[in-house]
Amino acid sequence: MRPMFVFLSAKIAGGITEPTYRAASLIELLHTATLVHDDVVDNSMIRRSFFSVNALWKNKIAVLVGDYLLSKGLLLSIEHEDFRILQITSRAVKEMSEGELLQMEKARKLDISEEIYFEIIRAKTASLLSAACAAGAYSASNNWEISEHFRSFGEKVGIAFQIKDDLFDYGADQIGKPTGIDIKEKKMTLPLIYTLQHTDQATRRKIIYIVRNQSTDRKKVDEVIRIVQQSGGIEYATQKMNEYKENALALLQKYPESPARTAMENLVHYSIDRKY
Repeated sequence: MRPMFVFLSAKIAGGITEPTYRAASLIELLHTATLVHDDVVDNSMIRRSFFSVNALWKNKIAVLVGDYLLSKGLLLSIEHEDFRILQITSRAVKEMSEGELLQMEKARKLDISEEIYFEIIRAKTASLLSAACAAGAYSASNNWEISEHFRSFGEKVGIAFQIKDDLFDYGADQIGKPTGIDIKEKKMTLPLIYTLQHTDQATRRKIIYIVRNQSTDRKKVDEVIRIVQQSGGIEYATQKMNEYKENALALLQKYPESPARTAMENLVHYSIDRKY
């Protein structure tokens, strides 16, 4: 999906060029590398219904495979002197690492505010999508201002995309996956943050106790999910998600109507309205 954002951004910003193909390849290699490393960090044995690299060959090989994929992408840019595109993606790698570390810190303390939540998902998730759009636009225009405009567009789409993922964990849609994974991993997402901020003190203490001490108990996790659903947390998160989506789409209005812009709008709707 991320290379599609690269190509459509390029097409809207001026037209697909040879650097566009390299930018799309770099983004996909980088994304795949982060997934391999994420599975090591999360000790995850499954990735997209298949065994993860670390499940098959253990963590040492998985880390090296992730490093190899990242280096292939970096060399692709360096060998063709795509330095601006490399600058865009390198900033994304830095921000993704910062977002992951910030989330791990807050998971220990369970003191995350809504402001910190948005900073985490902006860095951890939205930064790569914003880099895809910025790199695509720059590859077509060689214009930093246009690239930054698409970076802002991609960031808003990425934030909405992550809120959608967070909603799945509370059963907002039937996706054939177990709910409560974020609670089990002590991840404080927007529906839960809203609930903690708008519930009575006793319920708040109860939720925090469950997340901190009973997050592996399926019945207790289901109880937290029910509280979130009843408190309006799902509705609030959905509202914020749609606000980011609409703000992203509004940024595209700067460019004239075209098949590429229509395709990008459809891709945004698909990313946010998806059922899985």
